[in-house]
This record gives sequence, structure tokens and C-alpha cells, in this order.
Amino acid sequence: MQRAVHQYIENRTFDEIAIGDQARLIRTLKPNDIHLFAAMSGDVNPTHVDPEFARSSQFREVVGHSMWGSTLFSTILGTEFPGPGTVYITQSLKFWRPVGIADTLEVTVTCREKFAHNSHIIFDCVAINQDGLKVIDGTAEVAAPTEKIKRPRISLPEVTISDKELRYQHLLSLTTGLAPVPTAVVHPCDAASLGGPLQAADEGLIIPILIGPEAKIRAVAEEEGFDLTGIRIVDVPHSHAAAETGVAMARKGDVEVLMKGSLHTDELMSAVVNRAHGLRTARRISHVFIAEVPTYPHPLLITDAAINIEPTLEEKVDIVQNAIELAQIMGIIEPKVAILSAVETVTSKLRSTIDAAALCKMADRGQIKGGILDGPLAFDNAISLVAAKTKGIVSAVAGNADILLVPDLESGNMMAKQLEYFADAVLAGVVVGTKVPIVLTSRADTAEARAASCAIAQLMAHHRRGVIVQ
Repeated sequence: MQRAVHQYIENRTFDEIAIGDQARLIRTLKPNDIHLFAAMSGDVNPTHVDPEFARSSQFREVVGHSMWGSTLFSTILGTEFPGPGTVYITQSLKFWRPVGIADTLEVTVTCREKFAHNSHIIFDCVAINQDGLKVIDGTAEVAAPTEKIKRPRISLPEVTISDKELRYQHLLSLTTGLAPVPTAVVHPCDAASLGGPLQAADEGLIIPILIGPEAKIRAVAEEEGFDLTGIRIVDVPHSHAAAETGVAMARKGDVEVLMKGSLHTDELMSAVVNRAHGLRTARRISHVFIAEVPTYPHPLLITDAAINIEPTLEEKVDIVQNAIELAQIMGIIEPKVAILSAVETVTSKLRSTIDAAALCKMADRGQIKGGILDGPLAFDNAISLVAAKTKGIVSAVAGNADILLVPDLESGNMMAKQLEYFADAVLAGVVVGTKVPIVLTSRADTAEARAASCAIAQLMAHHRRGVIVQ
């Protein structure tokens, strides 16, 4: 059995350091550094954390905290030069210019003076950026260690910055400059289902028309402190009537989006799929979750996790095509589609693998257009390049999927909810393949999730108008 090799942290004692000795550190400022420093220190100056404010500031962009740069001197002094056993006495620094995201600092400390009577050392400190410009300079005085110390280097835990508000705002930013769209909100009779469309209205995404028992809607608004001034309410006796009324308004063109309130999905969708009076098109109706996950570099579309229980191969063709077209509306020109299964090889024992192989060949033959398909792929190698390379998978999709096609509703729904509750994802949910987009979220979803879903529906509605969204 091979023993683990420890890395050590070792100091240089007062006697081992000579005048003119130096140590250097190179570090690049990343967005997560700014967020983590703000969270740790409580310094939420908008110059550092508010991109909109920062654009109007003297620096024209978000900049790092000045004290972030000063901590780099502390890193050298405390871990290397002199290292363990060092005690800070004083520090005096001047900050010459800001540090922006992606700026690289070369930080140097140089021994200037030594005092034998108390083992103090004064260091000159300077930080230069990648353009050779001085960013920080000054001095630090420390009590240097007099005894040799060598200890195993402690491995720190990985830190993930989960900025849910930032990811929520990213989804909303997809519709910047677009006018709000009239939206029928079906039976918004609890706090979340009423608060969601009202928040979406405040964000400029929709013009909500509330359909349901008016007395009940107003009672919820009064209890929650919601302002319904200027909001149209269509009074109907119950949720079933609300679903039928909302669908009828969509058919007539009175609204461009339908939004689920506090009724069961089956109740709304039964009105939507009605062959005589519903919102069917020639395409199979399906659902797409749009997930903003903190550990994934771009939005991830998951389909179908809410409508089709065990789709056939033919139904999966429409489900994939629906998702590809939504991704393109969102600005993903040629989305990468990972067709998921439990394994990466085709086997008759798993129908999902056979469907995956058939779908890929259908894409080769032009029966599915606009995306790059690959499968079967297990979840890990669909979203992780490391996992894909470990398993020897060579693919344009593996490790960088935009769309995950799940085998069935159960697996897709569990995956989406796990991302939301375990990975702190922001989820938006819409129904596609209908005459108008339908905002379809869980009754347990927050107002923010509903508003994010409205942003996607607004984008779709404008696309149907013929507006080209960049």
C-alpha cells in the first residue's frame, strides 16, 4: 500500500533571513474571490458586488476589495516568509489603483530591516499587476519566529459561492429590452402563486390577468400585503372554470402566455390538451426545466420532467425538438443534447439506450434539426468532462451538454428537484409544443422561480411575434 505524501509548511527563522531576501506570490482575482471576501467581511459596497452600479462608478466595472490585495502580503508572511510562528505587529499600505476581475498581481515582500533585541523584521511590500503597474505598496512589521517549525500543510475545504440572486437575475436578463406580455394566471389563490406573477409584473416581464374566485384572490392579497391596484381580475367560481377561461383567452389571442396558479397540473393540462378547445399544435406537448446550477457554467435544460410519463421513441423526437427550439430562442445557436441512460453503451436490456441510439441516427438523417445529439450518456459524463475522459468517451456533447433528455418523467423530475434542493439551482419551468407558452411550476415553488419562468415565457412570446432576441 502506497503511503500518502504530505506537503509541509516550513518557516524561516529570524536568523535565517538576511536583508534583501524576498518572497513572491502570484494571484489572479476571480469573481468568486470578490463574493467570498464580501460574505466573509460583510463589505457589500456596490462598487464590488453590484455590476449595474459599478458601470456608473469611476472605475466603470466591478473591482475587488482593496483589502483583498493586502491579504496576499499576509499570505506570504504567515505561510512562507517568515512563515509559521510569525506575529503581525503593524502594516502600512498605499493603494495606487483598483484590481479588476482577471487582473493578476505579483506580490513581493523584501526584508528591509532587522532588530535583534526583539526579533522584529520590517518588510517592504509591493504588488504589481499584469501590465507592470504598481497597485499596492507599503511596509509590514512582524515578530519573526526564532525556532524552526515544520508542519503538514492543512488542506482547506473547497468553497462554493452559491449566489442565487445573481443566477436569478441572469435568467431575467435574457429578456432585457422586451415589453411585458399579457399573461393569464390561472387560479392564483395562495401566497406563492399570487406573489410570483406580481413579482414578474414588477420585473417588467408580464401583464398579469388573474383568473379565479375574486374574493379568494383578494383575501390572499390582503393577508400577504400584495397590492392589486391596476391588476385585472376575471372572477370565476373555481379552479376548473379558471383553467377553461385561461385557455379560451389564449385561443382568442387575448393573452400570449398561460401561467399555472394553485391548482393541480392535471387540472390545467386537461383544458390545454382538449382537442376541440385546447392549445394543441401538431407537435407533442412537453415540459422543459431551465436550471441555473452554481457548479455548471451555463443554463441546463432538462426535459421532460412534468408532462410525458414514459415517452415513446416517436414522442421523444418531438420532446427533443421542442427543447432544441427553446434553447435556440434563449440564444444557444446549436445546443448540445445528451440523451441520458444509466450506461453509455447500447443494450437491449435498457430501452433508453436503444432510443438514444435511434435518436442520434435520426439527427444524422435530418429528422431532428438544430442540435448536436449524443447518447446514451450517463448523467456524470453528460455534464463532466473529467468523467467523460475517465471513461474514454470522445464526444462533442459529453461534459458540456446544454440539454438533458431524460428517459422518463420520474427520473427527470427527481433530477430537477435534486438540483433545486441539494445543489441550490434556480429552476424555471415552461410547457412547449403548445399555441402559447405555459408557465408550469410546482405548487411548492417560490415567487422567484415563478418569475424566472415568466422570463422564459416572455422570451418565447416575443419570438412568436417575430422579434429576434440576441
